[in-house]
Amino acid sequence: MNPLASTPDATVLLLTATAAVALLLLLIMRFRVHAFLALVLVSIVTALATHIPFDQVVPTLLSGFGNTLAAVALLVGLGAMIGRLLEVTGGAQVLADTLIGTFGEKRAPLALGIAALLFGFPIFFDAGLVVMLPIIFSVAKRFGGSTLLYALPVAGAFAAMHALVPPHPGPVAAADLLGANIGLLVIIGALIALPTWYVGSYLFGQWAGKRFDLKLPATFLTDTERDSSVTPPSFPLVLAILLLPLLLIFLDTGLNTLTVMGYVEAGDRWVQLLRMIGKTPVALLITTFFALLVFSGRYTPRHLEKVCEGALGPICSIVLVTGAGGMFGSVLRASGIGDALSSLLADTGLPVIVAAFLISAALRVAQGSATVALTTAAALMAPTVAATPGLSQYDLCFIVVAIAGGATVLSHVNDSGFWLVSRFLQMDEKTTLKTWTVMETLLGGIAFLLALIGSLLL
Repeated sequence: MNPLASTPDATVLLLTATAAVALLLLLIMRFRVHAFLALVLVSIVTALATHIPFDQVVPTLLSGFGNTLAAVALLVGLGAMIGRLLEVTGGAQVLADTLIGTFGEKRAPLALGIAALLFGFPIFFDAGLVVMLPIIFSVAKRFGGSTLLYALPVAGAFAAMHALVPPHPGPVAAADLLGANIGLLVIIGALIALPTWYVGSYLFGQWAGKRFDLKLPATFLTDTERDSSVTPPSFPLVLAILLLPLLLIFLDTGLNTLTVMGYVEAGDRWVQLLRMIGKTPVALLITTFFALLVFSGRYTPRHLEKVCEGALGPICSIVLVTGAGGMFGSVLRASGIGDALSSLLADTGLPVIVAAFLISAALRVAQGSATVALTTAAALMAPTVAATPGLSQYDLCFIVVAIAGGATVLSHVNDSGFWLVSRFLQMDEKTTLKTWTVMETLLGGIAFLLALIGSLLL
């Protein structure tokens, strides 16, 4: 049964979504209800308000929760283990010292952001952030100041690369749907991602870090089990641990891009094997065992086991709240709110690139998932793009970037990434809205403006 059949009015759906978000924020920020409980409650209320059939309410909730956990839990758990191993062995401090020695103390946030840009080319946002967190915290502990000074340039770098640059799946799928050349999109996406990150993430991060004094998470400051008598690993070894998942994940993203471009066959067994190895959970699992192996000469198996065990405790709340955020987004998708908004915008007669951005942004705000917004908006725009005469390959690439920009803006409480960042940095929801949400909106808005300018010039 289509939920829109019982709530056909897009205005009613939009007002319902707005009321749901307002209720969620009221419960969390005013009445101090735990985010996990508030998300579950509001998800149920929203499902009933949008006339999702009674027998579909719980399956919709569980589907959204389970799908988000499937994507996040393994990744966060394995990434936390790698991060804790680097932290307690001194590897994170070695990398931080090397970066600072190269760039200088005053440019520590810039150094971390540039490293994240390089790491972010093949690695997904969630995985990159989890692996980089101990380095961020080590630098923040050494130089002081708000953690946001160091965290936002890194998070913004991963977000920009994930949204704008192939071989990430969102831009690859959009390019395939619109017929854009992926090789050209890599160049245009990267050229737009760099200034977008610098202004929207690095410069904003410096401003936000001075305005919001965010302390280091308590879980980082305690129970690190660091043995100062053990020599820390070398910089090349730490770099190898960080680069290994990137190289493995590139097997998946790179081969996916080559498949879309027609250079390799998706059905070949060797392609399927390498892509399986490159899936993020498998790549992080291999990296975790690699780190355990190289550190086994310095620490006893029992000690390494305790380190891994200690890494899992602090992330339980993160995983549950993130899953509940995915649940809320799933309810909003099932309600048809995003479809109703995009249908309204599609008939406005706006220029193709502007309509593409607005439809993607509407889908992003309505249901939370950037990837869903990006791919859905590309599919909705594909017939219009195909019917528009005179579009060059440059125009197609700029439209893909505009869609990616729309899919990035206004990350809020229905986005699992919002809760991931909030809980990892131990920010309250109000601060997360003022920092992470604003940064994501800047990134998406700047990317769209640059794409619009590019489409007018080329």
